[in-house]
Amino acid sequence: MQYSIDFGSRKIVYTLLYSNRKTLGITVSPNMEIIVKAPENSCVELIATKVRKRASWIIKQQNFFLTFHPKPNDKKYVSGESHFYLGKQYRIEVVEGKKNEVSYKGRFIQITTKNKSNVEKLLTDWYKTKAKEKFEEIARPLIDRFKKYGVEPSGIYIQTMKTRWGSCTPKGKIILNPELIKTPKGCIEYVIIHELCHLVHHNHNQKFFDLQSKECPLWERWKKKLEQFG
Repeated sequence: MQYSIDFGSRKIVYTLLYSNRKTLGITVSPNMEIIVKAPENSCVELIATKVRKRASWIIKQQNFFLTFHPKPNDKKYVSGESHFYLGKQYRIEVVEGKKNEVSYKGRFIQITTKNKSNVEKLLTDWYKTKAKEKFEEIARPLIDRFKKYGVEPSGIYIQTMKTRWGSCTPKGKIILNPELIKTPKGCIEYVIIHELCHLVHHNHNQKFFDLQSKECPLWERWKKKLEQFG
């Protein structure tokens, strides 16, 4: 069942599950869903009080995961519009031609197409191609570095995700959102390192953050930078 509490101007909505346990546990999932597990026969009002006491931590966790949620795309894909590639801003130039291709020259990304209705798809496909190429290149030395912890991902995969910049599966697959190719190299490294840390520590506990800080000392800077992109 779902319940909610007010905390300042925020409404915290959580799913309450009863189980055979002795203490109350609160988790925040990557999609920012709040799960509260409580001992059977626990008082709903007492649970709400405990959730309110943890409200600051809950919001902090949600804000952290929000970093990995790309912003909605409201682009129109017309000449003169700004787009990003590896953190640099380019203007797209749509040109009618006999073939479909995308290239970048100077401060422009030129899209040649027979049909202007294909511009968005052509640019999206180009980003995916570049993402596959660049992510492998950026990830390789990071993967080699993490071998000292006895871990290695089974592969780097590209997958469009509406709510995540990256993820790591239980079988060790690191999945990266192709939208990440629009961000600076430091942001890409941060997301890859974040997922590599999950191969060592599966949860966001203190050991996880200690390892992330060790392998990416400027991660907070790149986290803030990532929040600017979508």
